[in-house]
Amino acid sequence: MTKISHDSETPANGQQVITACAFIHQDFDGVTKVFRPKRADTKKFLPGLWELPGGHIDFGEDIIEGLKREVMEEHGMKIIVGDPFAVFTYVNEIKGSHSIEVAYFAKFIDPIENIKLNPEDHSEYKWIAEEELEDGPTSEQELKNIKKGFELLRGQTHNFG
Repeated sequence: MTKISHDSETPANGQQVITACAFIHQDFDGVTKVFRPKRADTKKFLPGLWELPGGHIDFGEDIIEGLKREVMEEHGMKIIVGDPFAVFTYVNEIKGSHSIEVAYFAKFIDPIENIKLNPEDHSEYKWIAEEELEDGPTSEQELKNIKKGFELLRGQTHNFG
């Protein structure tokens, strides 16, 4: 897989960047778990953090197609993308940019045994149940979005504010 240079370290001083991430969930013996890859320790932006898979959307690219492309590039897997359920923003000090990220529900189409890791992007992955969320470093916003994803899967409505 060829990695295109639109990653979290490509300079984009003063620009807004659109990114997307996937809450890829699957049931394991009746327990819903979310797919969490760990960013490589060699990454300049958020090294070693557990995240939802995804990445930067190219100029003019459909956001869902871009999310599918990112998951394919980083994990060699096809996904089906569902509804968006969260939007958040952050400043990437490494790129010098302001990112707007949309989180979508998703599922793998390919068998999970086929998941691959590009060592430049991720060092490992795991499937995490809701009660295991505090296991490993993650951003506060990412943790909030994952909790929201689990709440919505259970049919709970989310509070405003």
